[in-house]
Amino acid sequence: MAEPRFNVLWLQSGGCGGCSMSLLCADTADFRGLLRQIGVNLLWHPAFSLESGDESLTIMQDCLSGKLPLHALCLEGAVLRGPEGSGRFHMLAGTQEPMLRWVERLSAVAQYVVAVGSCAAFGGITAGGINPTDACGLQYEGDHPGGVLGAQWRSNAGLPVVNVAGCPTHPGWVLETLAALAQGSLSAEALDTLARPRFYSDQLVHHACIRNEYYEYKASAHKPSDLGCLMENMGCKGTQAHADCNIRLWNGEGSCIRGGYACISCTEPGFEEPGHAFHQTPKVAGIPIGLPTDMHKAWFVALASLSKSATPKRVKVNSMSDHLVVTPLIKKTRLK
Repeated sequence: MAEPRFNVLWLQSGGCGGCSMSLLCADTADFRGLLRQIGVNLLWHPAFSLESGDESLTIMQDCLSGKLPLHALCLEGAVLRGPEGSGRFHMLAGTQEPMLRWVERLSAVAQYVVAVGSCAAFGGITAGGINPTDACGLQYEGDHPGGVLGAQWRSNAGLPVVNVAGCPTHPGWVLETLAALAQGSLSAEALDTLARPRFYSDQLVHHACIRNEYYEYKASAHKPSDLGCLMENMGCKGTQAHADCNIRLWNGEGSCIRGGYACISCTEPGFEEPGHAFHQTPKVAGIPIGLPTDMHKAWFVALASLSKSATPKRVKVNSMSDHLVVTPLIKKTRLK
């Protein structure tokens, strides 16, 4: 077992704490032991650590002074810049200083900076609506580079903010990112154009979806309990969302789609304001606006028409039911 050597400081800003809750669902009975195993020393976390008050502030001051090497600063939640850039909507308790200033100062001494969750990465739900707190991500405002640190900012190791986006993040995404950073194996080439780790963002939620047979035949669900594909009518964006949710399941067995919910593309900037109800698919002339990311609309329309004309009765009937009504036909196949 590797000795802890990679110091991680975790702060929480404007958010719900859901990413920390998700992290506790890591597939282990010994969370601290798992961190030690990947070489991570969690200096402090506002919920997981015993230190509080002056003890926690001492840890942060020691990081700033260099007494404690800060290898990775993890921020969960959007940074609140208001009112008028002062950051005083979120003061770090006991310091009389805005969290905004702490984040700026700690980012300057950290070897790496990690945005945990879509709020810290892009602003997320915290920045939705009229955004009265002027919330934003560490290096993005939605899909626009900038944020708190600025588009050109780079950590002391030469990387931009590593955006482990998701609402919430999968525990595996966070732990694998920290492990890769601890081993020095997460390079700029390992990040996509939104600085998300490619080990999960090079996949689509559509990959390994249990409803893929229904998708292929365009046999669609019409109500939440139906087994059919959720894309055409129920708002699913799994063909556009960059994540491996249906490959790397939560607790080894779950995902939004497996739970009967459409993918709302929570790893993407701006997911929180799609301009329509999450459970509805906007259409033009009966064609969904949100098509697969790499398919031309004309090809999709042609394929959908052909697929629907060839849909087996079994698939068509089952797609509009909450259980299997027609099972696959049993016949001699002369398999060789």
